[in-house]
Amino acid sequence: MATYIKEWAELGWLNIVGGCCGTTPEHIQAFAEATKGVAPRKLPEIPTAMRLSGLEPLTIDDNSLFVNVGERNNVTGSAKFKKLIKEEKFAEAIEIAISQVENGAQVIDVNMDEALLDSKKCMTRFLNILATEPEAAKVPIMIDSSKWEVIEAGLQTVQGKPIVNSISLKEGEEKFIHQAKLCRRYGAAVVVMAFDEVGQADTEERKVEICTRAYRILVDQLGFPPEDIIFDPNIFAIATGIEEHNNYGVDFIQACERIKRDLPHAKISGGVSNVSFSFRGNNVVREAIHAVFLYYAIKAGMDMGIVNAGQLAIYDDLDPELREAIEDAVLNHRHDTTDRLLEISEKYRGVKVESADESAAEWRNLPVAERLKHALVKGITTYIIEDTEEARQQFASPLEVIEGPLMAGMDVVGDLFGDGKMFLPQVVKSARVMKQSVAYLEPYINAPSRKDRATAKW
Repeated sequence: MATYIKEWAELGWLNIVGGCCGTTPEHIQAFAEATKGVAPRKLPEIPTAMRLSGLEPLTIDDNSLFVNVGERNNVTGSAKFKKLIKEEKFAEAIEIAISQVENGAQVIDVNMDEALLDSKKCMTRFLNILATEPEAAKVPIMIDSSKWEVIEAGLQTVQGKPIVNSISLKEGEEKFIHQAKLCRRYGAAVVVMAFDEVGQADTEERKVEICTRAYRILVDQLGFPPEDIIFDPNIFAIATGIEEHNNYGVDFIQACERIKRDLPHAKISGGVSNVSFSFRGNNVVREAIHAVFLYYAIKAGMDMGIVNAGQLAIYDDLDPELREAIEDAVLNHRHDTTDRLLEISEKYRGVKVESADESAAEWRNLPVAERLKHALVKGITTYIIEDTEEARQQFASPLEVIEGPLMAGMDVVGDLFGDGKMFLPQVVKSARVMKQSVAYLEPYINAPSRKDRATAKW
């Protein structure tokens, strides 16, 4: 054994060698002599990053793209989830979590804050059942509550490394420090709300002031890892008709830029649906507002957001008139932005968010290569088999279909994703289309092509 130990040590694999309860002194002496003078393994330098986990790890660093936190397992935000929890249909409630992960959520937010619920009991029971469903449990959990006892119950139940949502300076530094220490002890990352003894931060200066103060307490006083801090600088509704609210979008975006610049390794998150609250009931406009807001907020440094992973619009697909009006509202470009957006939004009141299939008449007449590309970008599976077969008949080989229109579509998806105009849930849908098309072509890939058959000598 000492021979092997010597070889492994010389290869730089070992830090410590030793024995167990049955190892004799002679055995240990042989190990010591075999490794005498050999340097221990050099510890690698691990880059600073937020490292979370469910059953699987999730690393978030400066090179990561936007992280989607699924919002539908929240009794205050989802009527369906609330009903299932009240009726104690926890297995069905878990299906909502699975659906969110399938639609691209990389973290699941769980909130049980409802007056008629035993929130602590519901949080514990839900997380215990969730742990038995690998398709949902593979992603990290964000334990979301305004009640510390509910958060702590979640921390004592959840597996992996979760996120606590949230702690703040609302009740002073003493309570903030106490809760931060417990989060650290439980090994959780934390969302810190821009909220202090005075109230919620609604201006750029207040957002930066509170986040900076919290950062200094956490990092300088407590030694809290800065990469495990997520600031929520408060996303408020825009276009409310109240003049004081007109700059809310700009305040958040500019605060993001300063937080990322001045508070190293800290992350930024927020509840995205808040920004469109003035237009509740008009889902087309709400989803468009989310897409535009995220486009600018992500560029400013927003790392993650609580979203409905299955309902994110693509920035470039928005009606140009609507997009321009929303950009004016988000960026506070005009004094009449609210009136203009209200006027334009009336065209969409009562209109269902159009599924990609419902506009089929406009693109089904395109050449097949363009139809395949369109299907990939839009995530449409309805016609993918028949279009793939038509393309297979037109192209010289199945590989040309894959390397041609299919890859062209995925190139567009990659560009949109990289530019922040498309988000992971849409990419997941595109990947499903690609997978289905390639699966159809696979049996034909090794078969002789039409060209080969035409030139074959029989």
